[in-house]
Amino acid sequence: MTRAFIFPGQGSQAVGMGKALSEAFPAARQVFEEVDAALGQNLSRLMFEGPSDELTLTANAQPALMAASLAVLRTLEAERGLDLARDAAFVAGHSLGEYSALAAAGTFSISDTARLLRIRGEAMQRAVAPGIGAMAALIGPDLATARDIAGEAAEGLVCDVANDNGGGQVVLSGHREAVERAMALAQSRGVRRAVLLNVSAPFHCALMAPAAEAMRRALAEVPMHAPAVPVFANVTAGPLTEPDAIRNALINQVTGTVRWSESVAAMAEAGVDRFFELGAGKVLTGLVKRIAPSATASAVGTPDDVAAYA
Repeated sequence: MTRAFIFPGQGSQAVGMGKALSEAFPAARQVFEEVDAALGQNLSRLMFEGPSDELTLTANAQPALMAASLAVLRTLEAERGLDLARDAAFVAGHSLGEYSALAAAGTFSISDTARLLRIRGEAMQRAVAPGIGAMAALIGPDLATARDIAGEAAEGLVCDVANDNGGGQVVLSGHREAVERAMALAQSRGVRRAVLLNVSAPFHCALMAPAAEAMRRALAEVPMHAPAVPVFANVTAGPLTEPDAIRNALINQVTGTVRWSESVAAMAEAGVDRFFELGAGKVLTGLVKRIAPSATASAVGTPDDVAAYA
């Protein structure tokens, strides 16, 4: 059995995430304490108790989701004998989850990852004034159709493919006017559904260029190590092991497409037949089941999940 460990992105956060794990396992509690110290903030209390609107803020949600994921990983190591270098063929994460995957594989320390994600979240929020941008999920089209719709809708503005999530879900991002045009075009092209997303900024599009520059500066200052296992990069949909290539992929990821469907399909093609989603929620587990139906996928986020891990 060949395994990959995958890490969720923004949208998976929920008040209470990680609380039971922290109460049950010292290894999990240590991760939350390390993240709190790195940020100079009691982020774990916000995760455990809310309020939800504060946890959902991009600058909080990104390091919080990483903390929840790494708490699961450290617990599996301590309680179930997980050795990532021995047990995993690949790691991967969706958007900010790529940072969680890199921390899991030892490229970044947990503290540095928390600080990078705080910078990333704040920079992404600052990049576009409220009301200027939007994101929309198109349900049904393939990637080529979604790209055609985005290109036609742009009309000189930004309308990019932000996420190719698989299972017939493609997310567009850019200027609100262009995204709304794309939604109307999609319905006229027979796309099953077009849904405006409740997000605070238009992520993974050209409007995020200022945030990409902020990450270029931040990543230049942080020590990086070769990962213990190859990390599938969002923007290449392929495995990376060299720190310089990983750094460039993280910079490009801010404005680039999250090629999740291609990444999962490539891991399955390379022999992965079991995926474990570590952290909050089960979003990626559902996507894997649609992208690679011959593989199994399980979410690990609670003490019961840890006990069931095998």
